[in-house]
Amino acid sequence: MKGFAMLGIGKLGWIEKEAPTAGIFDAVVKPLAVAPCTSDIHTVFEGALGDRHNLILGHEAVGEIIEVGSEVKDFKAGDRVIVPAITPDWRSIDVQRGYPAHSGGMLSGWKFSNFKDGVFAEQFHVNDADMNLAHMPKNMSLEQAVMLPDMAPTGIQGAELAEIQPGDSVAVIGIGPVGLMAVAGAVIQGAGRLFAVGNRPVCADIAREFGASDIIDYKRGDIVEQIMKATNGQGVDAVIVAGGDSGSLSDAVKIAKPGGTISNINYIGKGENVPVPRIEWGCGMSHKDIRGGLVSGGRRRMEQMIDLCLYNRIRPEKLVTHVFDGFENMEKALLLMKDKPKDLIKPVVLI
Repeated sequence: MKGFAMLGIGKLGWIEKEAPTAGIFDAVVKPLAVAPCTSDIHTVFEGALGDRHNLILGHEAVGEIIEVGSEVKDFKAGDRVIVPAITPDWRSIDVQRGYPAHSGGMLSGWKFSNFKDGVFAEQFHVNDADMNLAHMPKNMSLEQAVMLPDMAPTGIQGAELAEIQPGDSVAVIGIGPVGLMAVAGAVIQGAGRLFAVGNRPVCADIAREFGASDIIDYKRGDIVEQIMKATNGQGVDAVIVAGGDSGSLSDAVKIAKPGGTISNINYIGKGENVPVPRIEWGCGMSHKDIRGGLVSGGRRRMEQMIDLCLYNRIRPEKLVTHVFDGFENMEKALLLMKDKPKDLIKPVVLI
């Protein structure tokens, strides 16, 4: 089979590999739609996960099942399915501890394009199919469905980790596709005043549509100064970091109130350490809670996202600004995530 792969740090290309086969609990899926992610850019061009050679990229896909293993109960060949970006090993102690994303070790639920071939291929393998696939509703568009494996659940988890209470003031730093879904998630959680930090007009427009009350443009001044001024020096109850670099986490600590929560869902791709400002952290005694997590993944999470769409709680298809027809456009779509033109939020490739 053909796949679009990381050949080495900074190198992309098409390769041929042997097609996967399904174990007794597994499935093999052919993609119907895929979406490149900024995580792919961190992985390839920054070497954020270390060097990878001939690893097929991609972790956002919806597809049609080709084959299932003998012990798969709820799915069959021909079913259209949504495939989560995170596919835990559900028969693990880590799942019983409540951390399926880390089943088998730190970040090990993240298999696709981490240590296992991803979804940018003519076929791909899904472990533990009954627990890691969800049936795609017949009335759901491919563009909406392919935002559910990663963008929607990751952004919404940012709001969950922030423990937003009804009426809380919230800031979302970074309003790319994940940050925009964090805005939507904060609204679902009951946010009151909601600051969205970003610069591109196309993203600001969707942030407002999703429920942001204030747009903070980082090119118009320091975001900490802008938010502190807007809140009369008080800061906000919760901060969701969904973009930027390690400095964004430092800014988040500065704008959080004492007792506030900083939720990080940003993939920090560079550096050995992240800065925590001593004074604004109250010399370590501010009661500011810094939390971060990889989205849990799995079937139930996908079914929750499906219901949020079906009952008009979220509109993740609004993130899709560029649609390509045909597998041959994979590289073009991926490089958009690297170059980030002003009119881009998220590209999708229909296969």
